Amino acid sequence: MDNLKNGLDYRKAGVDIQAGEATVLAIKQKVRSTYNSNVLSELGGFGGLYKIDKNLWHQPILVSSTDGVGTKLLIAIMADKYETIGQDLVNHCVNDILVQGAIPQFFLDYIGIGKLEPAKVEKMIEGIIIACQQNSCVLIGGEMAEMPDLYKDEEFDLVGTIIGIVEQEQILPRPKIKPGDQLISLPSSGLHTNGYSLVRKIVFEQLKLSLDSYIPECQTTLGELLLSVHRSYLPLLKDYLTDPNLSGLAHITGGGIIGNLKRILPAGISAQIKIKKSEIPPFFHWLQEAGKLSEETMREAFNLGTGMICIVDNEAFDKYLTIPEARCIGELVNQNQIKEKVEFIQEC
Repeated sequence: MDNLKNGLDYRKAGVDIQAGEATVLAIKQKVRSTYNSNVLSELGGFGGLYKIDKNLWHQPILVSSTDGVGTKLLIAIMADKYETIGQDLVNHCVNDILVQGAIPQFFLDYIGIGKLEPAKVEKMIEGIIIACQQNSCVLIGGEMAEMPDLYKDEEFDLVGTIIGIVEQEQILPRPKIKPGDQLISLPSSGLHTNGYSLVRKIVFEQLKLSLDSYIPECQTTLGELLLSVHRSYLPLLKDYLTDPNLSGLAHITGGGIIGNLKRILPAGISAQIKIKKSEIPPFFHWLQEAGKLSEETMREAFNLGTGMICIVDNEAFDKYLTIPEARCIGELVNQNQIKEKVEFIQEC
């Protein structure tokens, strides 16, 4: 028995169960602050229980999405700042189901990490809680897995799954998308969660900058620019989702405006985009010049200042221009009028 006392245990193998339990206890009350009367379970169970309020929904359709934050996590590690990436995660997922007309109901997170540091994980989850509260979404559960053989001590991955509801008759995009519909751009809050592999090569490998480096063209530091929170468009668009003049939404993520807009365009319909250089935020111009990037690369890797595009009937698009900073950036045309599914014309 004395020999067994000096043997291996889970902590010596690199997994600290007590640290995990302490983290759950530390966040339990904060997570509960996102709950509503539809939650029928407590944090820490094998699964989350959530009821659909039959008084609110007639023909509810569940809409789900899973996503991560990508290599923006590496910036968070460099900055030792973890709450913003939690907000990025939730907002990205909210936008992904918003484009189908869905209102978020509940969210689950997954954190895989090399060494579980409760304070670090608490910051991530606090960010998730902030965004869940802002989007009226319940954080119903999640998973933390300490895996030292898979991740280095400071490394981790952050993934989220969201479930929303849309009335069957209100699912987006609608079949009425047609030539003449206008394309309304809602501004991004920066890079959002895309293009970071390319950006890191430019700013850290080529320019040898640090996160504290001041970018005069943007009047702030590189760290502030790179950790700017991915914007949620639910507050702006919630009241428009049932508008019959709204035909579709496109969340501008990896692939840029062209790659994401064409995902919702029906056969025979193309888009013509016109954006002035002055309408693209300074950070994107700075990145293009610093990295000597072609126009094609910029359009493929970045959102260029547009985080969401609304496809709106030509007769009623003016009211969408009352959304703060919204602008018209093009229209839909018959596919035989232009060569590409999405034609991008950048004006001076």
